Amino acid sequence: MKDTLLIELLTEELPPKSLAKLGQSFREQMQKSLAEAGFIADSNAGQWFATPRRLALQFVDCLATQPDRVIEKKGPAVASGLGADGKPTKALEGFMRSAGVTFDQLEKLDDGKAEYFVARIAKSGEALDAHLAGFIEAALKKLPVAKIMRWGAGEAQFVRPVHGLMLLHGARIVAGTVLGLASRNITRGHRFMASGDIVIAHANDYATTLATQGKVVAAYDERRAMIRAQLDTLANLQPGRQWLPDEALLDEVTALVEFPVVYEAGFEAEFLAVPQECLILTMKANQKYFPLFAAGKLTNRFLVVSNMQVADPRHIIGGNERVVRPRLSDARFFFNQDRKAPLAARVAKLGNIVYHNKLGSVGERVQRLARLAVTIAGHLGADKAHAARAALLAKADLVTDMVGEFPELQGIMGRYYALHDQEPAIVADAIEGHYHPRFNGDTLPQGNIACAVALADKLDALTGFFGIGQIPTGDKDPFALRRAALGVLRILMEAPLPLDLAELIDAAAAGFAPGLLQGEFKAQLADFMFERLRNLLREAGHEQKLIDAVLALKPTRIDKVPAKLAAVKVFVTLPEAAALAAANKRIVNILRKTAVITDDVDVALLQEAAEKDLFARLTAITPAVRSFVANEDYADALKALAGLRSEVDAFFDGVMVMAEEPLTRANRLALLKQLTDLMNQVADISRL
Repeated sequence: MKDTLLIELLTEELPPKSLAKLGQSFREQMQKSLAEAGFIADSNAGQWFATPRRLALQFVDCLATQPDRVIEKKGPAVASGLGADGKPTKALEGFMRSAGVTFDQLEKLDDGKAEYFVARIAKSGEALDAHLAGFIEAALKKLPVAKIMRWGAGEAQFVRPVHGLMLLHGARIVAGTVLGLASRNITRGHRFMASGDIVIAHANDYATTLATQGKVVAAYDERRAMIRAQLDTLANLQPGRQWLPDEALLDEVTALVEFPVVYEAGFEAEFLAVPQECLILTMKANQKYFPLFAAGKLTNRFLVVSNMQVADPRHIIGGNERVVRPRLSDARFFFNQDRKAPLAARVAKLGNIVYHNKLGSVGERVQRLARLAVTIAGHLGADKAHAARAALLAKADLVTDMVGEFPELQGIMGRYYALHDQEPAIVADAIEGHYHPRFNGDTLPQGNIACAVALADKLDALTGFFGIGQIPTGDKDPFALRRAALGVLRILMEAPLPLDLAELIDAAAAGFAPGLLQGEFKAQLADFMFERLRNLLREAGHEQKLIDAVLALKPTRIDKVPAKLAAVKVFVTLPEAAALAAANKRIVNILRKTAVITDDVDVALLQEAAEKDLFARLTAITPAVRSFVANEDYADALKALAGLRSEVDAFFDGVMVMAEEPLTRANRLALLKQLTDLMNQVADISRL
């Protein structure tokens, strides 16, 4: 018989930042177990529910008894399962005992590699009650839980203490014990707006009964949508207002409430004299409030997501206003105190902060950044003095009270304090901008000074840590070097900046003490950067083979990569492209087998008409191709190369490259080298 299966764990308050993951993972694990056992169809995804005090699942069309099945068990290979006398070996005898079959019941199967014994065992379907509790126990152990707890006198362990278990198949209670709790059809509602036990009469009634009797919106996504709608409604009470979108905060408050109600509150307008970033972070990080904006500026109003619906919300609103006021007062105090000492006076304190035990202090690091930023600014034609000043002050806000309280404000506060100190605006902007891009999709630093300091900051970290062997492995990247590499690549490519990556790495490495950086770290770092670039371009939607063709040449001018990709994309659509790519691959294979190849072709040694024609055509188009490449007209360069197809085809049809006569052979190899060198200036055509 099919009916809806309901599973609920009633818990103490679950960790809000991982609630959605817990619910989704619980559903995935149980769906897999139930489907493999035949209780539900493979396509039955089920539904998950999660509130601060419960995890629950619903699966419609779940069988009370699984179908009869034939279980197939693979045994030893026939070669090792039978002895020379044709009788079962001990290995096969052990397999037969474990499978509960006789030799006559075994079958043989050939998987294309070897023939092996197999036992097919008919098994009658078992009741859901016999398996469900075990499935749940196994699923709970696989949930993404960082730390588990033990409570009471028992041995049960979970992320939070569990006080109730509900297992229903339709209207029937499924017998079972999980985490020491016996199943029943009783749950509890909202902690404050409901009281007493709530009986769930049927598994289909779960969400409705909880909502009507328990004042609990069990579905996570439904609560999230309710909160978003209420935020929109309250923000729109005044024209032009909007709440600050923050999906992570929206997820967190959804996980903190069982019945969301949004209220509007406020604070004294005098606090708006503090930089809005400080106030926003204080409200969001500490209080989980949504700030309200008007005309792009922070107002002194905010929205509170409450877990209570009351007729008169004045006490809730007033309580939140009282709580946020000391937080805002702290932010104002930090801001005022920090401005009493200029940023420049704080630079000396950076010498007391260890950056890394092998790479010195933060103070030593900013000296390196200043030198490297000056070098980069020189290449960009930017003001070197401004670059040096911005780099020197870039980390000074790390020793301010505000950044000490809110590390997320590093750079942002440095800009405010620099402007207060009457530093040039371009310097202040670079102090904030040098941290960008901070995450995927973040904005880039604006202007050459900010870009110079940002590149210096990221390249210093990359060369330093690679030079001491601290290279990211697998999922481990404690120094955020992948993010730094992506930042460098995005700045070079999207700004764009006419800088050579290899030269930048050399300049960054030169800032460290002689002998500190060891090994082939520059080559390792270059490979690391190109792998990040490969991923970046793939995420941007570029075709893999085009990326491979362009990056095969290890282009160190990253700013030119997009244009080369665009040119290759056009080239592959030409009718000559496939033949030239195949010919290029053939040339590469031929040249790879020869140790020494001369650069010059001796015209006097050209014998066949096809090789003479190819040389003449190659000589004729070389100036144009090189001119196109020099002017970054990559598409025109590749189109010109497409005109070589007939001569290349004729050459391979009528000329023996590896001639017996040494001089002839060497001359033909030199001709092919000239050809492939010209063809592969934009990309490795053989990869296409």
